[in-house]
Amino acid sequence: MSPIALIKTGGTIARIKPKFGDFEDWFVAGLGVTGVLQVDVFKQQQLPDIHDLTGILITGSAAMVSDREDWSERTAKWLQRAVPTGIPVLGVCYGHQLLAHALGGRVGPNPNGRQMGTVTTNLLESSANDPLLGHLPSSFAAQSSHLEIVLEPPPEARRLASSPLDHNFAIRFAENVWGVQFHPEFSGPVMLEYIRLRSEILNREGLDSEQLLADTTDTAEALTVLRKFAELVRLSDRNNH
Repeated sequence: MSPIALIKTGGTIARIKPKFGDFEDWFVAGLGVTGVLQVDVFKQQQLPDIHDLTGILITGSAAMVSDREDWSERTAKWLQRAVPTGIPVLGVCYGHQLLAHALGGRVGPNPNGRQMGTVTTNLLESSANDPLLGHLPSSFAAQSSHLEIVLEPPPEARRLASSPLDHNFAIRFAENVWGVQFHPEFSGPVMLEYIRLRSEILNREGLDSEQLLADTTDTAEALTVLRKFAELVRLSDRNNH
């Protein structure tokens, strides 16, 4: 089986790595697969041939899609070529926004401000039979850490979920292409570390870091999104051979 490409658009906070590892560790564990091809596009690594892959997963990042950095714009153009092939694609946080940008949507700062910590994700009616999210309950907890959001989805995209501060919390961009603004790969302990390390910034912005810490929980249901994506990749691969 050809690999799933893990398109890494950034890394976690340096102080988190010694204890918890980095994005790739959390995604690989969540997917439950071997043979993942990691591509650090934010370090200028070359993007692979799409036809050599069975799936594409794009990570989060501390960067901003709206900054239009060269590596990000190159990745957006690569995704534009990938989507019509039908290969399964999942974008997470920055990856979600990058897909929206690549396909004609609009991304920018959330007018409602930063969303941080464990948040309630509400599925819309459009998600009822969705291959990726349809197995989830109508409301579930998910981890969140971002300033920018998808302000306007691309034409023909389907909104699948919302959160209290974001109407476009999950989107189906094409038949086999999804984006989620939340972090299915984040554990409760990782989320706690993010809040602790950014507590001063959060408090300056008017958020209550102590309350965010108290409200943080594990999000086992959100984590299932990664395993479900891996199942869809295997199914797509079998159907194409």
